[in-house]
Amino acid sequence: MINFYTSENGVLTQCDEPSAGCWISVVNPTPQEVNELIEVYGLDSGFVKSSIDEEESSRIEREDSQTLVIIDTPVSSVDNEETRLFYTQPLGIIITETNVFTISMQETQVIKEAVNGSIRNLRPSFKTRFVLQLLLRIAALFLIYLKQIDKISSAAEQELHDAMKNELLMQLLALEKSLVYFSTSLKANEATIEKIFRGRVIKLYDEDQDLLEDVLIEMKQAIEMASIYTGILSSMMDGFSSVISNNQNIVMWRLTIMTVILEIPNIVFAFYGINTVDLPIPYTWFPITLTAVLTAITTLVLIKWKNK
Repeated sequence: MINFYTSENGVLTQCDEPSAGCWISVVNPTPQEVNELIEVYGLDSGFVKSSIDEEESSRIEREDSQTLVIIDTPVSSVDNEETRLFYTQPLGIIITETNVFTISMQETQVIKEAVNGSIRNLRPSFKTRFVLQLLLRIAALFLIYLKQIDKISSAAEQELHDAMKNELLMQLLALEKSLVYFSTSLKANEATIEKIFRGRVIKLYDEDQDLLEDVLIEMKQAIEMASIYTGILSSMMDGFSSVISNNQNIVMWRLTIMTVILEIPNIVFAFYGINTVDLPIPYTWFPITLTAVLTAITTLVLIKWKNK
């Protein structure tokens, strides 16, 4: 799908035809639309194909009068088992002499917010500032999702204190996996932004320097948060592994006690049930009493030994 947006008084509005200085948003393009981007709009075919490659890593590249910026954006979703998942999706930004193109295989959160006006003062005609505003919002989204990961892990930790559930453990494993994705993408994004910061690929204006510094600061903060949360979650998973192992030992100990205790009546009654003469005190009440006494003594001894 290809949509065109222009700015009027700092507010994005959708238009029917492209014009100079407009933003062209491409989401999940069909093969025909990919050909249109290359043949009609003159985009570099390699840039377009890289933008729709979900395995493409964050980078910046320039070819003739076009500049490609691929940046990883955070995505949140819920699977069929109601497990919250976080991952990253590459977003391709192609800057030409007249327009800015964004290309992705799915509509990411930053594109939604740009379209509905949540990002203020977006002006596609100021191409450099427009790209930096998108990058700043992407960095902010990483921070938002990292805080959500922290809240979910804290809630799961509290529930796991009360009862060990496989669903909660799977949620924690999914969060740990998400943090790995975020950390990898954030470091790649940081390298891309630092390359932009040097000003050799994208022309930077004096008024854009502060905005670019804000983007770099936000990205570094997100990297630090991801590192901290990864350490916390890893320690938490190790702790719960120890708890599960300890609980298993407790269960096995209880089963062992029950097995030993239940074996005493079997031994006594089996001994008195054989056809042997001259058994000591061959009366029904004696084996019953003996069984009760031995069982009680064994139970007290095992319990006292366990509490040491």
